[in-house]
Amino acid sequence: QVQLVESGGGLVQAGGSLRLSCAASGRTFSSYAMGWFRQAPGKEREFVAAISWSGGSTYYADSVKGRFTISRDNAKNTVYLQMNSLKPEDTAVYYCAADSSRVGPTTYDYWGQGTQVTVSS
Repeated sequence: QVQLVESGGGLVQAGGSLRLSCAASGRTFSSYAMGWFRQAPGKEREFVAAISWSGGSTYYADSVKGRFTISRDNAKNTVYLQMNSLKPEDTAVYYCAADSSRVGPTTYDYWGQGTQVTVSS
């Protein structure tokens, strides 16, 4: 099992940047593919980005390509989401997720509690 705790959310103006972090418990972090998802009010949760176990492969939703960057530090058991050029439509609760066998825009076994990101216009 793995427990995930997100941080780094907040309020930012359009065009600004935020970096989300997701700290994972356990000593097997490198055996989990990691993903970021988001859910805006009244909408379904959607895939944002994912990264493979070693960090060698990354995946992005079309809506964030070129603006968001996912990365991981296996020595720190942490995955990051650098968000640049933020838009009001990026406003959502952002969730970190982990899975031992799947990567990309798919289902994940473990989820964090989420962190709120609000982008003002």
